Amino acid sequence: MSTTSQTSFSGLLRNRFVQAILLSGLLLQIGIWVRNYAILLFVMEMTNEDPFAVSMIYVAEFAPIFIFSFIGGTFADRWRPKRTMIWCDLLSAVSVFAVLATLIFATWHAVFFATLISAILSQFSQPSGMKLFKMHVPGEQMQMGMSLYQTMFAIFMILGPVLGTFVYQSYGIDVAIFIMGISFLLSAAALTLLPADQKEDKGKQASSVREEMAQGFRYVLNSRTLTLLGGCFMSAGLAIGLIQPLAVFLVTERLALDKENLQWLMAASGIGMILGGALAMVYARKIAPQRMLAFGMIVSAAGMLITSNSTVLWLTLAGQFISGLVLPAIQIGISTLILQNTESSFVGRVNGILNPLFMGSMVLTMMMSGSLKPVVSLVGLYGVAACLFGIGVFIISPLLNRSFQPSIMEPVGGGAPES
Repeated sequence: MSTTSQTSFSGLLRNRFVQAILLSGLLLQIGIWVRNYAILLFVMEMTNEDPFAVSMIYVAEFAPIFIFSFIGGTFADRWRPKRTMIWCDLLSAVSVFAVLATLIFATWHAVFFATLISAILSQFSQPSGMKLFKMHVPGEQMQMGMSLYQTMFAIFMILGPVLGTFVYQSYGIDVAIFIMGISFLLSAAALTLLPADQKEDKGKQASSVREEMAQGFRYVLNSRTLTLLGGCFMSAGLAIGLIQPLAVFLVTERLALDKENLQWLMAASGIGMILGGALAMVYARKIAPQRMLAFGMIVSAAGMLITSNSTVLWLTLAGQFISGLVLPAIQIGISTLILQNTESSFVGRVNGILNPLFMGSMVLTMMMSGSLKPVVSLVGLYGVAACLFGIGVFIISPLLNRSFQPSIMEPVGGGAPES
């Protein structure tokens, strides 16, 4: 890494916002990964590995994102972002402890609500975090900051499955849900370290929620970059939803191993993500985000084909590693494109429009994947997903030769400046 990059990176780490958001993210990742694996293993155990029940776990996680994303994004633009994030974590903790009580005294089906409620609240918290990122991270450090944030997620791709499996096998579902609740509480405490919210613009608050929603739609439709990105989102969502619930069956069917071995596939992805995140930080200021996104999607499609066609562990792990290696490029490219082409006052609504395109497409194929698996086959579904990634790259191809700079113009009447 060059001296300039080192200076920029050290400056980024001294940023109070970055320090607080990383600490909060660390605590949330602990709770989320314990939840994800404990609930997955618990439901598979209770239903004798029913594919439909497994797919419903993911529906419980992603369907609320589709339903509440635009509403949450609109209110995130109206409310104070720091306060919003803290309240969302606190309410998530309360709901998790309520689910724990229900699980102990009533029915095991309550585990689905542990995912459902936190997914709803995240739709108010996540766009607030993006808005704060836009406000507190300098433009020249934005892509590097996203790389750092994604690297933390990559580390948990390795540690998370091992941690979640260990907690469930050692202590059971009750302790796993309790850990999730405590993690949300500690995250809320970490968020108090964020810089204070700026004073609200009283004149802005005079507009109605409906008017602000309409402005958000006009903003996206008037920006060719954001509309093409939305089409890419839909294609990627269809692909990911198709295979998201099926990863465990790569282990049990293609490799003929116990379901607990899924953690090693996730670990291979995590190692790739860590390396990919480090590479992204080095090259973040040299590669345009739209090219980073396209490259990541093409290579990820190749990883899907390798993983699904493999019947030996080492080759499956190699495919997972390849997909993980480019995942930071995809995530960083998407986040940077949104932030570079969206004014701070519209970040929540733009996220609220684009995310439902992605999540709605994902939930649609996610609900179908369990039923399609016996008909199309596991290998066939992964092949379709790879083709959908290719379609996503084709959709954003008009952007690949364009240079992007953060917009400094304020939109007039809800219209977006064209990049």
